[in-house]
Amino acid sequence: MLWDRQVLGLSREAIASGIAKHGLEIDRDIDRQSERHLVQAVEHLRRSRPVFSAAHGLWRWQRTALILLALCVAAAVWLGHIDGLVTLLGIPFLLATAIKFLALWHGLRRHHVDPPKAVNMAEVLPRYSVLVPLFREPEVAPDLITALTALEYPVSQLEIFLILEASDQQTALALALCDVPAHFRIITVPAGEPQTKPRALNFALQSATGEYVVVYDAEDVPAPDQLRKAAAAFARAPETTCFQASLQIYNDRASWLTRQFSLEYLVLFDWVLPTLSRYGFPLPLGGTSNHFRREALIAAGAWDPFNVTEDADLGIRLARLGYTVDVLNSVTLEEAPQAFANWLPQRTRWLKGWMQTYAVHTRQPVQLWRDLSPRAFIGFHMLFGGIMLSALVHPLFYCAVVYEALVGDGFSIPQVGLSGAVWWIGVFNLIAGYAVSAVLAAVAALRNGQPHLIASLPLLPIYWVLISWAAYRALWQMIWRPFHWEKTSHTARDRNQVKVC
Repeated sequence: MLWDRQVLGLSREAIASGIAKHGLEIDRDIDRQSERHLVQAVEHLRRSRPVFSAAHGLWRWQRTALILLALCVAAAVWLGHIDGLVTLLGIPFLLATAIKFLALWHGLRRHHVDPPKAVNMAEVLPRYSVLVPLFREPEVAPDLITALTALEYPVSQLEIFLILEASDQQTALALALCDVPAHFRIITVPAGEPQTKPRALNFALQSATGEYVVVYDAEDVPAPDQLRKAAAAFARAPETTCFQASLQIYNDRASWLTRQFSLEYLVLFDWVLPTLSRYGFPLPLGGTSNHFRREALIAAGAWDPFNVTEDADLGIRLARLGYTVDVLNSVTLEEAPQAFANWLPQRTRWLKGWMQTYAVHTRQPVQLWRDLSPRAFIGFHMLFGGIMLSALVHPLFYCAVVYEALVGDGFSIPQVGLSGAVWWIGVFNLIAGYAVSAVLAAVAALRNGQPHLIASLPLLPIYWVLISWAAYRALWQMIWRPFHWEKTSHTARDRNQVKVC
């Protein structure tokens, strides 16, 4: 790659010289970025709110419950109760299907909402801090600068932090070779563990001075007016702490994986999250385009550096602490992994983080009930429990079919009682699970002007099997490498792929 040829083999001194030559402000000295800031970035949540920190892992009762559950499953298999076991395990799949049913019903009933009035360009806007963590992203650096420079916000009220890791010399020089505007600031996070995105965000947050804070990823293309829309939304809703903008995929035509990914994002951000917000369920935030009131974000403990999906965890924690999270009518374009080798680590990390988040927030079930409303409590389990467990359970249905075909006479259908009801739950899952997902994805694609994505829907079962693969990989990592962050690689954008937001 071009950047590799330019950067590989350069010393730290050579990079620092290049940075100085191009007039960039960059903080590399641990004396300037104090040790206190680094400790605060890693330890604040663990020390101030230990019950919310993933650093402490599973509590003893949770480990005991999981062991007992595993023993029950093993006993059911040993005793030959395969039918009952598989149908009982279908309940989580039913919960995930119910969420999609609700999203489809709510979305079809939702009336058109007029966009908010544009903010007066002459109006004095609040100060905004933009946090962009980068790690091994030299190829996308020029595109990132272009996308962030296009934000229509007064530069006098805007500060943009490009957050690097101390070991990432390639991205440092890539930025040095770019024409970086004066209101950008490059911050380097000193070496340390865990080396995660939330640790970098916490480190930079301590230097932020904006009334509002937004997080973007390296490959993002936010709508130019997104900060103005968010500022207007905060002004109209003083009780709201965070707004989540919609994420869409700009390289949806690159491969069948990116088309599936695009359908998934359309369903989640344009249909599921607005439904969760409408019915008072906690919102799992996406990893980017989250807009916060800075003081409230700090008061809530900011991001958990030990959780590899810090975004979803923070959304649940904000709900538990009484803060309000809502959706923002604005779009940020992102890149989806084109190849399976890049998609699998990313999806593994996401699912592992959801497992961490579910474990953290179920440590004290009674307190969770008290923190959330009964409806939000149920919604949390439907969303997190349903999606995670359904990914783990899904391949078992196929295994059961093979088992019955090889050693049985086909599934016997209980006629009465609980066994019959549970069996029909399994049948309903097989039909409704795929049907509602396909219909919801098709409607979402049509509503967003992307009908070409509908042709990919027959591949949905294969995509779900791959998600299950990632779920079992996440489960293994949850045990052996809970804080390991698998990096998602990005590529320089093809300008023809990126539509105007």
